[in-house]
Amino acid sequence: MDFFTAQDRARRLTGRLILLLALAIVVLIGITSLVVALAVVFLDGASFTGETLARALQPQLLAGVAMVVILVVGLGSLIRHLQLRAGGSAVAEALGGRSLNLETRDANERRLLNVVEEMAIASGMPVPLVYLLEDPAINAFAAGHELDDVAIGVTRGAIETLDRDQLQGVIAHEFSHILHGDMRLNLRLVALLHGIVVIGLIGRMLLHASTSGRRTRSRKGGGHVAVLGLGAGLMVVGYAGTLCGNLIKAAVSRQREFLADASAVQYTRNPEGIGGALKLLAAHRLGSRLLASQAAEFSHLYFGSGVRSLSRLTATHPPVTARIQRVLPHWDGSLPPAPPVRSTRRQAEPASSDGGQGGERLAAGALAAAVVASVGRPSSEDIARARRRLGEIDARLFESAHEPFAARALVYGILMGADPRSREAQRDALQGQALPEVLAELKTLEAPLSRLTPGQRLPLIELALPALRQLSTAQHARFQACLRRLMALEVHAGALQWALHRLVVQGIEGARRARRDRHLADLGGPLSLLLSTLARAGQQDEGQARAAVERLGSVLGVPLDFVGEPALASDLDWAMARLVRLVQAERAPLLAAMTCCVEHDGRIAPEEGELLSAVAWTLGCPLPSTQGAAGQTGVGSA
Repeated sequence: MDFFTAQDRARRLTGRLILLLALAIVVLIGITSLVVALAVVFLDGASFTGETLARALQPQLLAGVAMVVILVVGLGSLIRHLQLRAGGSAVAEALGGRSLNLETRDANERRLLNVVEEMAIASGMPVPLVYLLEDPAINAFAAGHELDDVAIGVTRGAIETLDRDQLQGVIAHEFSHILHGDMRLNLRLVALLHGIVVIGLIGRMLLHASTSGRRTRSRKGGGHVAVLGLGAGLMVVGYAGTLCGNLIKAAVSRQREFLADASAVQYTRNPEGIGGALKLLAAHRLGSRLLASQAAEFSHLYFGSGVRSLSRLTATHPPVTARIQRVLPHWDGSLPPAPPVRSTRRQAEPASSDGGQGGERLAAGALAAAVVASVGRPSSEDIARARRRLGEIDARLFESAHEPFAARALVYGILMGADPRSREAQRDALQGQALPEVLAELKTLEAPLSRLTPGQRLPLIELALPALRQLSTAQHARFQACLRRLMALEVHAGALQWALHRLVVQGIEGARRARRDRHLADLGGPLSLLLSTLARAGQQDEGQARAAVERLGSVLGVPLDFVGEPALASDLDWAMARLVRLVQAERAPLLAAMTCCVEHDGRIAPEEGELLSAVAWTLGCPLPSTQGAAGQTGVGSA
């Protein structure tokens, strides 16, 4: 299943799931309204007669009560949604996780960060925040709304028990959830189910209040019985609704776990990695059970079940043995003993380059098709290439990407223009706005920054994003002001400078969520501007660039006008603000058209790959560096 199909399927599944839950809520609202209406009638002094039910079924009373119930459920869901609006970090903190220090000296923590960074760069997406749960069980999760607010959480038991291949299999499993759109579905489930739970909580509160000694002494007769009945009824209805919701959640989650396991094998080409992790999970004395008080609410997010289930119907994960059997068909059923705590450190990868791989030629159109097919589907070759690329980066720059002060200086240095006039003006502007400590870091990084090779800027920015997301409000405001000033002072802001700047801003602020309701036919102006900019970046001759855009217009069925003048950053931002509203089904043709614009000779040079990857990411299409069997093209950051 390709990325675009998976994303569409996830959205359709979300719609069906919401419909199912909505039907369940309608039934619950009807039952709850009847229970509350009866309680209201009894509280009004009525006795149980044939007329009591008739009074309770009066349309006006039922409608009023139903509105109140809908309001309660809606507010409960909305409040939980707002609590989780920060994305994955909100989930991780709710489970007691701590953000992993990017400069950690702990060998196991460092190994985890390395694996996550490699997987992110291989996938063509920004490096997510990594959280550590001080829990001895073996478990992990990925949570977030969009690619720019993802957090990955891993337990202490997992990083100390699993070896590097097994840990990579677990992280690949979590990246599958990210790339297949499961995260958004999972968080919406949490919010919807919370609204139903509120009904049961209100019932429990009423039941507790009605049985309190000091309160019940003043209650007499039918009124007290009505409150007791109302509380008990709401509890039963609320928890029955929660059970229905959990059944739906569990059924969907079990299938997504099988898909994530299979994808982990596809990404790493190493079934023993994920298979070994699952076998250790089955053999581990504590299994995957988490100690956090809110573990049950997020059970469908985990690598392992995380909580005990009363029935297979409510289990959010398939049996571990069934998962092992699918990953390792010839497994004989034996389980290894739980290994001792490991203390490993990242092994230095031999520095190497892609050599002549980036120069392999492909026929026009074949490369674009290969690019589209690779979105959201990193391979073992991508992961190996990401590891090599990280090993090639200057050690000083690599370390700077993991420290907040140095990360700011690193990004300033990357985004400062190549034109001497621009750099001089930008340096003067930073002297007046940036912190002295950041300026000192920038000065120490000047030499290694001057030696950056094409293709290294994007991965460095991706590595720096987790550190930049940890800035305080005041630091973030100052950093943003400096970024705006740098772009404003750019004499000749090229497309790559604009794309990298936009990626930094979106990576730390998050993308503005827009409705995806536009089609290519509605976006002729923005398409013309973006494709013309990419064509000029990929073509040395303006005539060839013009011909490429006109040819793509006929292929896409959209009239396109070649824009000959270099676009301003504000114009490109305008275009992207409209293109992000493109429906998912038409993003694949757009990405193919973008690729055709930059491949002027059947290949994509490293700088062109950085540009293509940065623009693709802002459109929500994580672009790996390989094109599968078609050959290596140098696309992307790794």
